[in-house]
Amino acid sequence: MRVLVVYASRYGATRGIAERITGALNERGHQAAMVAAGNAGSVGDYDAFVVGSAVFIGRWMKEASEFVRRNSAALADKPVWLFSSGPIGQTTDEEKALEASVPKDIAELEPLVHPRGHRVFFGAFDHTRLDLGHKLVFAMPAMKRLMVDGDYRDWNAIDAWADEISNALAPVGVI
Repeated sequence: MRVLVVYASRYGATRGIAERITGALNERGHQAAMVAAGNAGSVGDYDAFVVGSAVFIGRWMKEASEFVRRNSAALADKPVWLFSSGPIGQTTDEEKALEASVPKDIAELEPLVHPRGHRVFFGAFDHTRLDLGHKLVFAMPAMKRLMVDGDYRDWNAIDAWADEISNALAPVGVI
């Protein structure tokens, strides 16, 4: 199957997740390509889609949600999976934290494309990469306590989800 993995990432963590999913799908015999949502062109040549976005203040990045809306007719007729990347930090109840982190956009996008699933993954944070506006917010003492530098992406969970997607797609030559 030809799979397009579309992502929106401000600081690179979500792009890293998209790269991992693309690589896993290719390793499993699919023809997966990856593109930033803002650069995505025609979707007609693809059989399935994985679309993901970084989450800021409870919402997907504009270019990701616009990609889904702009291509909703084509996506609704094909297998689609959505993922979000954004919550950071260690917590004692990661499952509850991930469930609470579902962006508002997902409820708006699901009726348009009927995704086979949506997954929230922890992201990564490096305060030295912030743009000026976010640096000002990060300077607040409360934000420094909440936003701790680190890579919180769970690569095993990402790989397992890529396996689920691969298995759900039509069988390819290798069994």
